[in-house]
Amino acid sequence: MMKRQILVIIMMISTLGIYSFNKYNANDAKTSFASFYHDKFNGRKTASGEIFSNSKLTAANRTLPFGTRLKVTNLRTGQSVIVRVNDRGPFHSSRALDLSKAAFDSIGNPAKGTMPIEYEIVD
Repeated sequence: MMKRQILVIIMMISTLGIYSFNKYNANDAKTSFASFYHDKFNGRKTASGEIFSNSKLTAANRTLPFGTRLKVTNLRTGQSVIVRVNDRGPFHSSRALDLSKAAFDSIGNPAKGTMPIEYEIVD
């Protein structure tokens, strides 16, 4: 009898765990921090093969597919910009995006170096 009760409890916990996991959507907005590229990267090849330009609205992310368009919002100011993922990075655990200087400058202050952001896939 005891084994059956334990089995029923384990099945209930498993079902609830799967149910809560399925509520996650990869397109949901996420919060993190963003930094920007140094000018020394201008003219260099990105991981996608594109030539990097700090004057374009692009970003680096560790996992999103190249070409993914993101709406990035500065959580301090509420300002947003649309960027396209064309590189890999940043390789710093507390940051999700490296933005081109043009993208960073359009919603934040480059003198601060990083900014708290929310980002979501737009298409």
